[in-house]
Amino acid sequence: MQIKNHARITASTLLLLTACCLLPTVSTAHNDRPLALRNVELEQKLGAQLPLDLRFRDEEGRTVRLEELLGRRPVILSLVYYSCQELCPLLLDGLLRALRPLSFDIGQQFDVVTVSFDPRDTPGSAAAKKADFVKRYSRAGAEDGWHFLTGDQDAIQRLTEAVGFRYNYETEKDRFGHATGIILVTPQGRIGRYFYGIEFSPRDLRLGLIEASSNKIGSPIDQLLLFCYHYDPTTGKYNLLVTRAVRLTGSFTVAALGIFIVVMLRRDRRRRLQPTERA
Repeated sequence: MQIKNHARITASTLLLLTACCLLPTVSTAHNDRPLALRNVELEQKLGAQLPLDLRFRDEEGRTVRLEELLGRRPVILSLVYYSCQELCPLLLDGLLRALRPLSFDIGQQFDVVTVSFDPRDTPGSAAAKKADFVKRYSRAGAEDGWHFLTGDQDAIQRLTEAVGFRYNYETEKDRFGHATGIILVTPQGRIGRYFYGIEFSPRDLRLGLIEASSNKIGSPIDQLLLFCYHYDPTTGKYNLLVTRAVRLTGSFTVAALGIFIVVMLRRDRRRRLQPTERA
């Protein structure tokens, strides 16, 4: 008994010492990051409710409440700042590339809301961005469904905190350090899905929009895909569930075999019921 207790104490002590040795390393690695990138992240808050009372300015300088842009269709939310020359244009370009293959249209099956987190951005800069991307998207109705907003610091802070978007401002270089990704929001204003990076899978985006709409858009084929694919919050992607795919394939095989047997039996029965031709 004493030997077992001694072994447990020794193992616990080693584990504690290892953790203590690792802590300074982790802290140092975090502090070695550039100032603009410290504490920068896009934390998932799936199911969280957005503050619908927030007020922003649209491209024409009109005040709009967030709830006015929701309630009808799922929304793709992107957070950028319009003077950005690095990641923000890449993110919007990546979003545009993912939207083009979709049979869904902005302003019809879903909307896009792009919000600047720089309070210095103006409706004029928002209008310029909108004109560029609506023209490149080149589908009717997009001008009514893709909104580019600006706002004051209070509204920006409340929105970014609600969606888990953390960023820093680097004064010396007059730029922001920020994460990249888009957020799918339900018509009720709840966070449905996160997609990370600057390139997005059209398939994942389509499946996410269907789920965010509570299956009100999409086809029966999409429902089969949703049965076989599952959203993984750790990666922000839809992964194939092999067991479900095998089960679905097996069901189709059994159904096809059953139909084949029924057809063959009916054909054989008709053949037997036909009168024998006289010689």
